[in-house]
Amino acid sequence: QVQLTESGGGLVQAGGSLRLSCTGSKISGGGVGINVMGWFRQGPTAERELVAAFARVGPINYADSVKGRFTISGDIDQKTVILQMNSLKPEDAGNYTCKAGSGSSFYLPHLGYWGQGVQVTVSS
Repeated sequence: QVQLTESGGGLVQAGGSLRLSCTGSKISGGGVGINVMGWFRQGPTAERELVAAFARVGPINYADSVKGRFTISGDIDQKTVILQMNSLKPEDAGNYTCKAGSGSSFYLPHLGYWGQGVQVTVSS
C-alpha cells in the first residue's frame, strides 16, 4: 500500500502560478504497482476531470483546457510528481487530488491510490 502526500495550492490572482507536489510513501507490501501518477480536479459544480498524467516515458495526458499552461513532471520510481500551473484562470479553481496506480488502475476511480486533495483558488 502507498500513501500519497500532497503540497502546494493556495490563492493566487488570475495570471499567477502555483506548483503542486505529490509524493508516495510505502506503508505496506500489498496493493497495486505504480506506473502512472497525475492530478485530477473538481470544481464546485463540475465533475472530476483528469488534469495531467505522467508515466515513465514522460507526460501522457493533459486536459485540453490546460495545455500550454500546465506542465507535469516527476519520477515514477521515486513515486513523485509535480504539476506546475502557470497563467491560472478563475475556472482553474477547485480541489486538486493526486492519483497513482498501474496503467489500468490509474484511470479507474475505485482502484489505485488517492491523495487527500489540495485547494486551488484563483481570484479575478
